[in-house]
Amino acid sequence: MSPEMVMSLAYQGMKVTLMMAAPLLLTALLIGLLVSLFQAATQINEMTLSFIPKILGVFAMLIVSGAWMIQLLVNFTRELLQNIPQMVS
Repeated sequence: MSPEMVMSLAYQGMKVTLMMAAPLLLTALLIGLLVSLFQAATQINEMTLSFIPKILGVFAMLIVSGAWMIQLLVNFTRELLQNIPQMVS
């Protein structure tokens, strides 16, 4: 296995990881921003107020993009397993 192949696998793995995490993290970020704006406008300074909307938003995003995320992971795993003979030689 050449160093170029190792770096290519690492790059692909990081790309898949970012593509899977981005929708969930962006959802949590946007909901956190909206809740903080609401808290600033109403002067409600409860720290635990943002957790439930974030959890519900991330769960909803998992439902919406779950099939795409699973397909992405299955394609990466299938490609990885199919390339094992080329990696060994």
